[in-house]
Amino acid sequence: MNDKGNKGYLISIVMVAVLGGLLFGYDTAVISGAEKGLQAFFLGAEDFNYTDGMHGFTCASALIGCIIGSAISGLLASRWGRKRSLVFAGIMFFISALGSMSPEFLFFEKGQPTFSLLIAFNIYRVIGGIGVGLASAICPMYIGEVAPSNIRGMLVSWNQFAIIFGQLVVYFVNFLILGEHTNPVIESIGQGMNTVVAGSDPWTIASGWRYMFGSEAVPAGLFALLICFVPETPRYLVMIGRDTQALGVLSKINGESKARQILQDIKDTITVKTEPLFTYGMLVIFIGIMLSVFQQIVGINAVLYYAPRIFHDMGMTNPMMQTVMMGVVNILFTLVAVFTVEKLGRKPLLITGSLGMAIGALGVALTFGNPQLSLICMLSIMVYSASFMFSWGPICWVLIAEIFPNTIRGKAVAIAVAFQWIFNWIVSSSFVPMFNMKTAADPNFGHWFTYGLYGVLCIVAAVFVWRLVPETKGKTLEEMTKLWRKEK
Repeated sequence: MNDKGNKGYLISIVMVAVLGGLLFGYDTAVISGAEKGLQAFFLGAEDFNYTDGMHGFTCASALIGCIIGSAISGLLASRWGRKRSLVFAGIMFFISALGSMSPEFLFFEKGQPTFSLLIAFNIYRVIGGIGVGLASAICPMYIGEVAPSNIRGMLVSWNQFAIIFGQLVVYFVNFLILGEHTNPVIESIGQGMNTVVAGSDPWTIASGWRYMFGSEAVPAGLFALLICFVPETPRYLVMIGRDTQALGVLSKINGESKARQILQDIKDTITVKTEPLFTYGMLVIFIGIMLSVFQQIVGINAVLYYAPRIFHDMGMTNPMMQTVMMGVVNILFTLVAVFTVEKLGRKPLLITGSLGMAIGALGVALTFGNPQLSLICMLSIMVYSASFMFSWGPICWVLIAEIFPNTIRGKAVAIAVAFQWIFNWIVSSSFVPMFNMKTAADPNFGHWFTYGLYGVLCIVAAVFVWRLVPETKGKTLEEMTKLWRKEK
């Protein structure tokens, strides 16, 4: 009898699932380096005028897919299982990468920007977004359901590390692809119209953005292949009546005697495959949704998606390099969460991170646009981003993966993550208009208003966690079920 479990086995299957998080980060951040070349390409269209509004929609179109993918994730996770749903997500990533690189494939003339080609490009980005939405909901769920309770928070946090690492990788890949070339210079001609300044690098306009999108095909193909070799989660296997198979997976991870105890706990809480969403009351659903909402309305994705433009507006000479530097800082502070979440708990990290973000955001609000304070402004952005990375970035996913009872987890996670992507889209699409707001008395009104608003919302987030969110450190998923039964 093996009573120790196989740590290598656990780590290997978690690392494969974590690749889904890397693709999540890669897909959402690839647009930051490609969007100027893409904009210049479609500005060359003769059958329509490519406006700011169209470009904003195109940059955010993947988020539509994210909302769809997260919304259907509960249905797919319950009907197909966690593993097959992730295989489907990997296929979506792969199709999107190749389609975004060459949207002309089969139907259009290569290199000729048209309105129909713009639609095709956005369809491919939506397909990738569906993969992101599925991965964002199901990867943490998968890890949470296979991980022992004493290290579950740490292992789910590795998923967030992979998301941020994926963003750093794509920042660096975009930087390498750009190489000696330069992004085109786009000049506004009024009423939401733009033109490409003469002398802009033609390679970047014709090919650079294509290589950036196409580079995702490598990790996407690897993920789709490797996920075929991981087991289904024990919780799902019990739900569909495969107790022997569930015991086998649990034994490999936890050892046989512990596995039998966990299996019995799962069976005690899973009397049916699913239960109505509000079986355990409204509060648990409300908390899950608001965790997702706060993770977005603190404004972090406005920084991650538009980093090169923000650093350019600060007067930085090499905004792509500053973006890579920010990615490195993000990685380092995500590791803080990975290695402290089981020691300090979920709530202390969330509250501390919220207050750190508030300080950073308010620092940006007070210094942006002042050339003499540009260094303080950049440091404030770094504090803002780093504080998110050790708190709301990973810990939100940890809590969403573990606070819901087993029998409603699929549906509840889907709803919570759908809200996350809806508010991601709201924040991302509202950032540029808010940031560019001007008044006759204050041309920088939008700068301080936007980051001031984010700073206030960070403080509200800290109060929400302090008052309503339960501490889940060290609790089994089955203990969470018993907690919400009492609270109902």
